[in-house]
Amino acid sequence: MKKTIIALGLATVMASCSSKNISSNANPLLTESKLDFGAPDFAAIRSEHFLPAFEEGMRQHLSEIKAIADNQEKPNFENTIVAMQKSGQLLNRTSEIFFGLAGAHATDSIRAIEEEIAPKLSAHSDSINLNTKLFNRIKTVYEHERATLQGEDVRLLEEVYQGFVRNGANLNSQDKLQLTDINRRLTELENKFDNQIKDGVAASAVHILSADSLKGLSKENIAQAEADAQAAGKDGYLITLQNTTKHPYLAELDNREVRHKLFEASIKRNELGDQYDTQQTIKDIVLLRAKKARLLGKENYASWTLQDQMAKEPQHVEVFIRNLVKAYLPKAQEDTKELEAFAQTLEGNNFHLEAWDWDYYAEKLRKSKFDINENDIKPYFHLDSVVKNGIFYMAKQLYNIDFIERNDLPVYAEGVKIYDVLNQNKERIALFYTDYYRRATKGGGAWMSNWVSQSHLLGKRPIIYNVCNFAPPINGETTLLNMDEVMTVFHEFGHALHGIFANQKYEKLSGTNVARDFVEMPSQFHEHWATDPAVIKNYAKHYKTGAPMPQELIDRLRKAATFNQAYALGENIAAVILDMAWHTLTPESNIEDVRKFEEDALAHFGMVNKLIPPRYKSTYFSHSMGGDYSAGYYSYLWSEVLDNNIYDWFKAHGGLTAKNGARFKELILSKGNSEDLNAIFKEMTGLNEPDVKSLMRAKGLQ
Repeated sequence: MKKTIIALGLATVMASCSSKNISSNANPLLTESKLDFGAPDFAAIRSEHFLPAFEEGMRQHLSEIKAIADNQEKPNFENTIVAMQKSGQLLNRTSEIFFGLAGAHATDSIRAIEEEIAPKLSAHSDSINLNTKLFNRIKTVYEHERATLQGEDVRLLEEVYQGFVRNGANLNSQDKLQLTDINRRLTELENKFDNQIKDGVAASAVHILSADSLKGLSKENIAQAEADAQAAGKDGYLITLQNTTKHPYLAELDNREVRHKLFEASIKRNELGDQYDTQQTIKDIVLLRAKKARLLGKENYASWTLQDQMAKEPQHVEVFIRNLVKAYLPKAQEDTKELEAFAQTLEGNNFHLEAWDWDYYAEKLRKSKFDINENDIKPYFHLDSVVKNGIFYMAKQLYNIDFIERNDLPVYAEGVKIYDVLNQNKERIALFYTDYYRRATKGGGAWMSNWVSQSHLLGKRPIIYNVCNFAPPINGETTLLNMDEVMTVFHEFGHALHGIFANQKYEKLSGTNVARDFVEMPSQFHEHWATDPAVIKNYAKHYKTGAPMPQELIDRLRKAATFNQAYALGENIAAVILDMAWHTLTPESNIEDVRKFEEDALAHFGMVNKLIPPRYKSTYFSHSMGGDYSAGYYSYLWSEVLDNNIYDWFKAHGGLTAKNGARFKELILSKGNSEDLNAIFKEMTGLNEPDVKSLMRAKGLQ
């Protein structure tokens, strides 16, 4: 998932920001939206509105913060901590809308604005986090009222105080200046990295002239490749890269040479010495992060960023990963031998399996073992049914909520849909936007975030959105999904439910504003329901006939659930290792060769299987280098342990029932960060500690 980054303010930067009156009639961002739920008025918002709104938002925010810091009254929770939560509303509103568009619909003008505004927002944030007068008031409240506050109030106080300490409030003035400079440079570099990634994906698309070279692809995928070529002004066909190393077409393409070409284009993107090459950007980013951590009193960046996570420190992550590797390696070796032997029965004893062959022969082996492949199941997984009869049905069964499509609110791009979310009393509790189709202006991958974040204090109800990158329908055809894409729909919807059920007084504690190694748990937990017997029967219907997926096909699909799971686990473990290796460097580290660094990091854990490459190589690892999940990619696997523990509890208590759903909603989804996360996990499952064996069983490793 992605969280919208809302920065906080700097006086020196704001000296250049105009404080003159700006007409709210001309700029819809300057006033709260009059639309339902405060929905963004995308029909009125234009790119030229953002810079003035950011500047005015920062000016207002600084003024509000100054008033809090200069308040002559004795510091207390209301006049300091709560007052801070009420400040910066224009800036927050502008940021949520802008960064939502920067991810989902980044036109050239939006990208130019992001490049200009990002360092200003970083500096703005530092001016508040490093404000000595403000921090002294926060510290006074923390020392004198912490023992008497309860519930969300004490949780908020602790989060605010610890956040200021973590971000440098106790530094001397010289170190604060150095930290501000580092943060500014990091913001610029992270933005540069993201732009290099986006442009590099387009530049690395694989151009194919002959349709014969695409044998094995479905007619829908061939039509999409032809449409992409036409859009790029090329003859023939164009295969656009995914954000991951592995491309789904590798499982279908009969032509080994084309598979090789596609794999090489994917894994070598952003490292070819051109303007899209990110290797120097990476080295600059990680060393600056190491310097920042050292300045803030930590050994390395991972130690700094893990302070407020469930894992707490890099050593715990390393132990966690080593335990996974120990279980993974024997299964990976077994699967590799089996797959190569199977491929040789088809191609001859002299055939040697390569990384670009794995998915192709794995798909054939799955067909051989379970009499099933993607082409058998895709006709039953059309997007509209997966949404309306899949995730919405699941939500109805578990949480007794309904989704009603509406067409009276403006959207920012073609294909975006909006739904009212109604509770059991038919009260509207949220808006939910879906943006499922790939477009040239959209970043890679899939995510959830908020157009409006929930807060009882501010009287705001949640507006949540899901973004994916599925192939758009061609010539009116239905969009068909593979199993991984179905899981993506359920995954992102799990994040959405975490936001929809947010029920906090303070926005800072609301919804998905939790530790990164907890936030992926609700999303991954909801993936389990994609193959639940009742749910899959409801949405898996043939796109032409409407006939339900035959029970024997469902049975085969479920039997094949753990097939090839060692590959999926291995590619993620490898990515985690790279992320942690980069972020346990010190400022004195000297990295000359990015590829050699990657090879050494993987070898350190015994992860040397060239047939199973990392899910992301460093040069296009936006989770790690773009900032959102730096030293945090382990969170997906950590959270997967949590979600399997919770799913085990569900299975032991009757599975898909409203009673179980109500318990999960009450104890997890509606709590946000208002309580200790370890405590609510224990209350939900009865476990004192997360049990990794659940994940091993789910992956077929035990």
